[in-house]
Amino acid sequence: MQPSLASPAAVPAKGFAAEFRATLALAWPLVLTNLTMSFIGATDVLMVGRLGATELAAVSIGFNLAMLFAIFGMGLVMGASPLMASEIGRRANSVRDIRRTCRQALWLVACLSVPTLAILWHTEAILLLLGQNPRLAEMAQAYVRAYMWSIPLFLATLAFRNFLAALERPMWSLIVGVVGVLGNIIFNYSLIFGKFGMPALGIVGAGVGSVLTNALMLILMILVLYRDRQFRRYHLLGRWWRSDWPRFVEMTRIGTPIAVSLAFEAGVFSAAVMLMGWISTAAVAAHAVALQLAALTFMVPMGVGQAATVRVGIGYGRRDAGHIHRAGWTSFILGTGFMAVMALIMLSIPETLAGLFIDRSDPANAEVARLAVSFLIIAALFQVGDGAQVVAQGMLRGLHDTFIPMLFALFGYWVIGIGVGAWLAFELGWGGVGIWTGLATGLSIVAVLMIIRWMRREPLGLLPDGA
Repeated sequence: MQPSLASPAAVPAKGFAAEFRATLALAWPLVLTNLTMSFIGATDVLMVGRLGATELAAVSIGFNLAMLFAIFGMGLVMGASPLMASEIGRRANSVRDIRRTCRQALWLVACLSVPTLAILWHTEAILLLLGQNPRLAEMAQAYVRAYMWSIPLFLATLAFRNFLAALERPMWSLIVGVVGVLGNIIFNYSLIFGKFGMPALGIVGAGVGSVLTNALMLILMILVLYRDRQFRRYHLLGRWWRSDWPRFVEMTRIGTPIAVSLAFEAGVFSAAVMLMGWISTAAVAAHAVALQLAALTFMVPMGVGQAATVRVGIGYGRRDAGHIHRAGWTSFILGTGFMAVMALIMLSIPETLAGLFIDRSDPANAEVARLAVSFLIIAALFQVGDGAQVVAQGMLRGLHDTFIPMLFALFGYWVIGIGVGAWLAFELGWGGVGIWTGLATGLSIVAVLMIIRWMRREPLGLLPDGA
């Protein structure tokens, strides 16, 4: 007898204690999966950092440019998540609707990949237009031309991860992610340094390693979906060529503001890299170290925010205002509570954390280490704000509310974040510390705006009719 594929959310969680258990059960595999993705990037930074500060700076600039496109695509694909969650809330065994939504997510991946690859092929020209050091721009292009082929593979894997998350069965995503981390370590170690009989490709090897890692994870994910009987009947790749234009348009409507919001946030950090490039190579390398640590902690509230989208979305589909209230605030407390702890750790041991990514005993790295520590202290100060804004965005996405949050992101990240950061860095002479201060200010303002909108969801008409 075929087991039921109904989501655990088919039976609503009553009370905050039950909602906490349901949210935590969904969130922790998503968090660990996000951490595995971040560990893959951290592995690149750790290994490339051993080549030298120049190589680290070049990869940082190239990676941040490529990630702008990857994160924009990620946002589009994430538009499938609230759709699938609300479909489950309305009808727990909606196999046909979920299959069609996942299929259209893959269509979005295909549509986005062609222009993405065409633009990234000209990385050097783009970086030169942005005023970057010609040598760094040339090296960054070599890395990106190898790395960029991993983006379509990553986005396709993400589409399947969203499917598993909507069914509240994300453990396979975690297992695949762990395998990806191990694979990336082996691929990078072999190809960057020329181990196990492979050629020493340096920073290009880091890019090739990322492609191999993402290909491995996509293959494993497809095997899971077709070997596990819980998922096999969805036939997610069956008749993949069939269009569903109303669903494609609806997903694009929801996903585009998410994509733009994520691009605004990622873009502001990429812009910060470019501004660091105007200061010094040491500033770029130190920024890469601090940003990598901040990105690692960010993966936790990001996963909680993804869980919030599903849990709130299920309540939205059921038109249950109480469920929406409990699901949103439970996720918010989980995400911000974790980031408060991380802030204390960053403030306590910034030198130790910086030393994980660069050899502080080498006199050549003294300036990089000093700057990295100062950046980490500021990063600690915006941990709670950063966690609050990403979880709150996840809560609002569960209500299919994505356009106004996109405007909040534009204002907070770019008008405040980059505007204040550039003014402090170049007008007041604060240098890289000024840029990080601007980022902290912008993220905190976005968090406040998101929470105010969530608290006013009923008078703003964000709840479904009948809730």
